[in-house]
Amino acid sequence: MSTSTVGRAGLREWAGLGVLSLPTVLLGLDVTVLYLAFPSLAEDLRPSGTEALWIMDAYGFLIAGFLITMGTLGDRVGRRRLLMIGIAAFAAVSVVAAYANSAELLIAARGALGIASATLMPSTLALISNMFADPRQRSLAFGVWATSFAIGMAFGPVVGGAMLARFWWGSAFLLAVPVAVVLLMAAPVLIPEYRAPRSGRFDLLSVALSLIAILPVIYALKRAAKDGLDVPTVVAVVIGLVFAVLFVRRQGSLASPLLDVRLFSDRTFSAALGILLVGLVGVGGAMLLVTQQLQLVEDLPPIEAGMWMGPPALMMFVAAIGSPLLARRVLPGIVVAVALALSALGYVLLTQVSSTGGVTRIVMGFGLVYLGLGAIAALGTDLVVGAAPPDEAGSASAMSETVQELGLALGVATLGSLATAVYRGRIGDEIPDGTPPEVAEAAGDSLVGAASAADQMQAGWFDQAKEAATSGLNVAMLVAAVSILALSCLSAVVLRHISVIGGDEPDADQVAPVGSARPKPAHSSE
Repeated sequence: MSTSTVGRAGLREWAGLGVLSLPTVLLGLDVTVLYLAFPSLAEDLRPSGTEALWIMDAYGFLIAGFLITMGTLGDRVGRRRLLMIGIAAFAAVSVVAAYANSAELLIAARGALGIASATLMPSTLALISNMFADPRQRSLAFGVWATSFAIGMAFGPVVGGAMLARFWWGSAFLLAVPVAVVLLMAAPVLIPEYRAPRSGRFDLLSVALSLIAILPVIYALKRAAKDGLDVPTVVAVVIGLVFAVLFVRRQGSLASPLLDVRLFSDRTFSAALGILLVGLVGVGGAMLLVTQQLQLVEDLPPIEAGMWMGPPALMMFVAAIGSPLLARRVLPGIVVAVALALSALGYVLLTQVSSTGGVTRIVMGFGLVYLGLGAIAALGTDLVVGAAPPDEAGSASAMSETVQELGLALGVATLGSLATAVYRGRIGDEIPDGTPPEVAEAAGDSLVGAASAADQMQAGWFDQAKEAATSGLNVAMLVAAVSILALSCLSAVVLRHISVIGGDEPDADQVAPVGSARPKPAHSSE
């Protein structure tokens, strides 16, 4: 059947897309604003080292843990309803975080924000799939959605810096309140409700198994990024894998599973998830190291560093909007492969960055990295969500988001740890004799530690630390370049069966169009 017979979205749906983009921009802002606010936050609340880590990590732990649960819950209670509940909760808890008077209260608020955030991303993706039935329009809508997060991240330092210059650190959290007000007022008018019919009982044991499968793995990745591979890290991974097996086995035995594991039998669904996972590994590592390079090596203040991140965000915007349009004429597998090849070129440019005057090369290289991200985020998300039956769009959206969260965390852990290992190997013999032990330990651990100890070291030594950190960036980006180039070649092969977006639906033995719904699983409630 030609896609021309599929109903096309009108002005109301496109206006609704703008509303759905608001929480995505907000989450992007939230990521970068917290990093900017943390120094003044730490001075006010005086958290211990462990508490400081939990202030930063509680959010990421719980959003990753609850994505699958919330994605399926939205399918059952109503996707718009869950979105509105989630944004109201996010705003309310943001107010608590803004006025927190202790590290413990802020940690609890950050954890609650993570749970609330887990309702937002799957709900927005699933609602887009409902509102845009036409494959061409849906792909473009996913492109708009995909770039919203990058826009939020790019403007986070600018907006946050302006607020922190006038107000206290808690004001950064209050950005959620006006966004929530607009969404709660506009959603009932512009966004249709959708609930999967006869979706069955919500299995709480599956929820518990999914949490115990995901949370230890996220913990292990974050611990590995800070402390390297040790016994607790390995134990956490083993626990996560064991419970992942138990989770999968239980899903296969349920009439109404939390996650339909038969989705993975669709090669489009599985291939797109794999591309998102590996692609986000490189992005996660690059985001960490490039941000560090701009602020600690190039000595740029957060606001200026954020402004330099504007051009890469624009590159992502161009790719996220342009790749679905290009995929109407060129096979999506080729579009993804070429975008990833350009991204690999960006990583190559980052291998050539020096410790002096490298801002232009950093921005050019990271811009190409973001170009690849825009393409895989838009087309990959469309492939994942479109491959699922309509009543499982929330679950598929949650899988897409979970994989991307894991990819980012894995990138920080692997590429961040590699860069740190190179730094430690280069700087170890450069620390002058007679340096106080605690100063030497901080300076030899990381560039952040070296920056904090710079005023206690001899003149000119911090320049050597910058060179060592830059070498770490170069080596990590070389590994990323090789990996992403391999992923580019693989994408052209594993996605070759996908036809151009909006093409006529082929016969069963021919290629499948992007987003073509697969047959309902045998245990579906429909």
